[in-house]
Amino acid sequence: MSSTAVLGCIFGDEAKAKIVDVLAADADIIVRFQGGSNAGHTIQFENKKFVMHLIPSGIFHEHKVCILGSGVVLDPEQLEKEMEALQANGVSFENRFFIDERTSLVLPIHKEIDAWMEELKEDDNIGTTKRGIGPCYSDSISRIGLRMCDLDNKEYIVKKLNYLYKYHKISESQENLKALSERYFQFGNRMKKYMMNIPYYLDKAYRENKEILFEGAQGTLLDIYFGTYPFVTSSHTVSGGISVASGYAPNRIDLLVGVYKSYFTRVGSGPFPTEQINSVGDQIRKQGNEFGSTTGRPRRCGWFDAVAAKFSAMINGIDSIALTLLDVLSGVNELYICDHYEINGKAIYEFPADQRLLAQAKPVYIKLEGWTEDISDCKSWDELPERAKDYVRKIEVIMDIPINILSVGPNRDQTIFLIQEDE
Repeated sequence: MSSTAVLGCIFGDEAKAKIVDVLAADADIIVRFQGGSNAGHTIQFENKKFVMHLIPSGIFHEHKVCILGSGVVLDPEQLEKEMEALQANGVSFENRFFIDERTSLVLPIHKEIDAWMEELKEDDNIGTTKRGIGPCYSDSISRIGLRMCDLDNKEYIVKKLNYLYKYHKISESQENLKALSERYFQFGNRMKKYMMNIPYYLDKAYRENKEILFEGAQGTLLDIYFGTYPFVTSSHTVSGGISVASGYAPNRIDLLVGVYKSYFTRVGSGPFPTEQINSVGDQIRKQGNEFGSTTGRPRRCGWFDAVAAKFSAMINGIDSIALTLLDVLSGVNELYICDHYEINGKAIYEFPADQRLLAQAKPVYIKLEGWTEDISDCKSWDELPERAKDYVRKIEVIMDIPINILSVGPNRDQTIFLIQEDE
């Protein structure tokens, strides 16, 4: 038995879903432990492409159990829309999909507040997806949120909604609140068979030697505490968040896999020292199809930032690296890796806590020669061109963590497992 966690270690969009999907083949249970419908997880196989926002990425493996932990904020409409789309493609949820009873609900009021807050900040807006994620987490922390376990009683739902609207000083008629209550009561009825006290389920699975795979959303550099605050998400995206958001003890997690892109991207506002606002950035964006799965917004693209990468590895305790989208760099003549920053004329090797300092950081680069070959059909390390190997080796040396998985395309079979080859 082992427990493995797959964590995005940059600003999100690291192709975590593909890595989870591949590793899920050997897992019994896949757990999504945080985030909401602001996350977009893309999976491709058998010439099909699926984008999920809530359902764990292991759902496409038959007989695997998929779980939404208590740290997820759940948009009822989005969840049912996703479930219906997957069911139409032959995916079954019976006896293999469960939601923690403690999971908080994203309500219409949260989306209203999210949009209003972004307008209020004007030029300093964070660039959220306006899907109500932050306000929902805020209400949960304020102990006024609506949770899955509340949905068994219409009067109780109305009572909680009344308090919620009063708390936010937003007027709503009793007629509308009752209609909303009925809507969520019916949703609760439909979801009843999927609801479970998840910590007990995971404890039992652990004692029965089941293989458990934890799936993170967003990325480490968007963590509410350790990301580029305030340009962050509203949950704990780091490894410490797994136990907090699932009720699974931290000493039972055996392997932490950090997913890094071969280059860096970011969606929304916030500092990005290695960003390339030039033809190279455009080339990477085009070759990598770097547009947000959730919003469709073009992602900001730049070079691999070892300062940020080593920080995220440190606070997560990363044991093994999955390096993704290596194929995107084919045809980029010169490649650069940021070794350290210069801030106010000083060499800085630590990732700053203050995003204002990070915004001033000038990257100091290591230069490598690129490769021209298409590597998307490579099935082994030996098939890669030498310059691609040099690039991977350089990142591995800098990180001082083994790179055990290489992804050279979006499909399952475009994955190179270096551990298996070394053995």
